[in-house]
Amino acid sequence: MKKGFKYLGILLGTIFIVSCSEAYLDVNSDTNSPTLGVLEPTLVLPVAQYYTAESIHRNRYTNNLGNMMMYNWSQSDGFSWYNDEFTYAVTSSFYQQIWNLTFRNALKQYRVLASYDGEVYDNYKAIGKIMESFHFQILTDLYGDIPYSEAAQRGANPFPIFDSAEDVYAGIVNELNTAMAMIDGAAEDALIPGSDDIVYGGDMAMWKKFANTVKLRVLVRRGSGDFSGMAAIGFIEENATVQPGYAVAAGQQNPFWNAFGADSGGTITNNNNATCATPFVLNFLTDTNDPRIDFIYEEPATGHLGVIQGLLDYDVPIVDQFDPEFVSNIGPGHLKSATMDAPIFTGAESYFLQAQAIVAGDLSGSAQTAYESGIEASFDYLGATGAATYYGQNIANVGWDASPNKLEAIITQKWVGLNGVDAVQSWFDYTKTGYPANLPISALATTPERPVRLLYPASEITANPNVPSQSNAFTDKIFWAN
Repeated sequence: MKKGFKYLGILLGTIFIVSCSEAYLDVNSDTNSPTLGVLEPTLVLPVAQYYTAESIHRNRYTNNLGNMMMYNWSQSDGFSWYNDEFTYAVTSSFYQQIWNLTFRNALKQYRVLASYDGEVYDNYKAIGKIMESFHFQILTDLYGDIPYSEAAQRGANPFPIFDSAEDVYAGIVNELNTAMAMIDGAAEDALIPGSDDIVYGGDMAMWKKFANTVKLRVLVRRGSGDFSGMAAIGFIEENATVQPGYAVAAGQQNPFWNAFGADSGGTITNNNNATCATPFVLNFLTDTNDPRIDFIYEEPATGHLGVIQGLLDYDVPIVDQFDPEFVSNIGPGHLKSATMDAPIFTGAESYFLQAQAIVAGDLSGSAQTAYESGIEASFDYLGATGAATYYGQNIANVGWDASPNKLEAIITQKWVGLNGVDAVQSWFDYTKTGYPANLPISALATTPERPVRLLYPASEITANPNVPSQSNAFTDKIFWAN
């Protein structure tokens, strides 16, 4: 996949002349209104996909947020890294970078792709629509009502209206159906992406399955919709990943490794030292005899040790017991290397979504097979072995037959499978279902519940007069959770 960075390199070489900011990947010459055709879609696509990976895996983006909200991660002694997360300080500045980066970077580029004129661009346009839908769902699941029908028009409409979350969901389903139809109906002379597609290398059949899997996520979360024909299209089985040619070089490392692994010189990051497991998640993995524990979390020489979220006195009862070298930091199953692929949709989640839909009666097939395939896919991603032995145990929420509540088992295993990978999806699941059960809240929480949404960022409130009134971040659930 080294060719992927060829396209990024063209942009880098030009932009470093004028700027050292993250705007170096902006492929549009006009900062207010992109002009279609300024650059070929072969240059727009990899930049957009690069930003998709960044929006999930950079420090304090969606994966980070999900791991904190789902009690997967805590803080080692000697750091004051996660005070806002531990106090649930959900304000207009809390994680506002998710909104800003998604609209400013990823969605801007995908809108360019989706808007190219001419049937020759249908494959690129379809990918643009699919990935817009992917991002819009995450945004509406985080914020509720968002700019959608008038979004990403930039200078043509700097004050977009906010569409209801229900309407956004309906629009996403329609756009995904349109994109899949465009792939099916693409003319023989339509351009097909190649190495510029740093997710699927131009495999449009896989893009159709990816679109169908995003649609499955939408319908399962909404709890209603037309599932007909989806099984015939199929769903992704392997992880969908971004790989632009990550390298051990400044500015070219995998974003998760760059944030939580080591810099290009090999120095371990402070984020790595500061971030560790909680006792709750370690106890769950230990009590269920889960071999993934040593891949999700690094095992110290003294054995696995977690820290409760919001601990104030790290020296009780033993001084220095929670120093980084004694606690379970992020493990080797996640921190593989600086050049590892960046997952944007896991095969494990795809299988768990199928299992949910089958249990609900929306898809036919074996829910148990889908469930166990999801566990196997999680093991494979982490590099662990023994999946069949693990889910063959007579333990509730592990073994299928041993689990009286099938939905609880699916959501609980999805929580384990998305730990450290795309944990924000588990936060959405928890808000809707309350699983995994007995999930603790931070010791510094000022309410008995964790937040259920984010608040509109200060940047949008300042720039757009159409921003609705802020909701209550702890009680106003997104429509699909009510």
